[in-house]
Amino acid sequence: MEILLSVWEFFQNNILTKPQFFIGFIVFAGYALLRKPIYECVAGFIKAVVGYMILNVASGGLVGNFRPVLAGLKDRFDLSAAVIDPYFGQAAAQMSVENVGRSFSMMMMVLLIAFTINILLVLFRKYTKVRTLFITGHVMVQQSSTALWLVIFCFPQLQDPNVVVMLGVLLGTYWAVASNLTVEPVAKLTDGGGFATGHQQMVGIFLVSKLAKKIGNPKNSLENLKLPGFLSIFNENVVATGILMFFFFGAIISILGPDLMHQIDKGFGKNQNFLFYILEKSLNFAVYLTILQLGVRMFVSELTNSFQGISEKILPGSVPAVDCAATYGFGHPNAVTFGFLFGAFGQFLAIIGLIVFQSPILIISGFVPLFFDNATFAVFANRLGGIRAAAIFPFLSGIIQVLGGGFAAYYFTTGNFGGWHGNFDWDTVWPIIGVIMNNFQFVGVAVVVLLLLAVPQLLYRSHKDTYFLIAEDYEKYKEIEAAKQGVPVEEVVIE
Repeated sequence: MEILLSVWEFFQNNILTKPQFFIGFIVFAGYALLRKPIYECVAGFIKAVVGYMILNVASGGLVGNFRPVLAGLKDRFDLSAAVIDPYFGQAAAQMSVENVGRSFSMMMMVLLIAFTINILLVLFRKYTKVRTLFITGHVMVQQSSTALWLVIFCFPQLQDPNVVVMLGVLLGTYWAVASNLTVEPVAKLTDGGGFATGHQQMVGIFLVSKLAKKIGNPKNSLENLKLPGFLSIFNENVVATGILMFFFFGAIISILGPDLMHQIDKGFGKNQNFLFYILEKSLNFAVYLTILQLGVRMFVSELTNSFQGISEKILPGSVPAVDCAATYGFGHPNAVTFGFLFGAFGQFLAIIGLIVFQSPILIISGFVPLFFDNATFAVFANRLGGIRAAAIFPFLSGIIQVLGGGFAAYYFTTGNFGGWHGNFDWDTVWPIIGVIMNNFQFVGVAVVVLLLLAVPQLLYRSHKDTYFLIAEDYEKYKEIEAAKQGVPVEEVVIE
């Protein structure tokens, strides 16, 4: 028993509580199942670990860069402000957990159990109707972090092992069910690309795919729209981040004033010009996001490639759910810009509303939800509803992100530590789950899990003949759809 306990402690202290190594070993196992040479397995392990460590550096830089601004707002106005961004949300969740004397290391155990639940739901897909395995590593960590705080907030007396098991089941079910919702939209967008979306706006993608064609006309799409040349700069994440943050932080820091910023930010040199200080702080976000994206590309690429081994050997017929950015290459290039701009309009309008109506918490835009959620929605909306849908859905999403994020940061108290997750699903679905858990306790958790499990059953009943086929053999799926429409395969319309 002591030997087993020692092995478990070693595993927990060196792998489970170290996300970079946990992800690395998943990659190693996947490549091993593909019978790759040992040196390729090791190389994949190293790239995944280093990629995740790069992400950690960037995440820490983002939080550190913004901390003086939060301190300034608190000192000058006694105002709580929260950034709606998954990295700020992750940091705020960690501080919230540790502030009540609980161990944040539980997060990695939650991730392991949730991942196992997702695997089991796919393994028994004949009964569960779940086709997707969520493998977007950094998102798994972010969501595990925020969800851990939600459960501790709702069940403060619950012992750590019970927290881990209950949340593992809940989160794993959400990953499986929500990513499963994106199978049809992604397959139709990519013409059978062989993957689904495993990110932060999966329920949003499903809603957009169902509603876009009712709002607009796909014939009036962005392919026929000519944008002014200067807007093309927003296709570059670095430029878009720098401009967005310069306006946000330029306004906030200018209000706080140079004297206060000198007191609370040691990085503000005595001889440094105030305008250039603001510019430096704003562009630091672009720096850290660029670093972050490098890390994400490294380990997500390895995860996706190695997953073929898990799919072929353990979960035949399953579909990997990957980063939403994987869909961008299948939509019109202007859709990404369109989504970003109209999402920004929606967020700015909602933030003005918070100020006018004297909200107890101020929301500050985070680039990740602002860009990735709304760009993703525009890509799907443009395909089905053209320009109108590509404008309306990101705009509404921007409003929902601010209002839902503001409610969640205030209700679940993470605004005290400056952040909330901020992406669409975490401004809609998860605040509802949190409120249900807080008010109905264990009964609420059971109801949520059962409702989630019912979703793929309902989807399956709506198109039994092609439900699994669309993920396994897209060409055969198109043949069946062509037969239904009475047209040759090359003329089939996939909506």
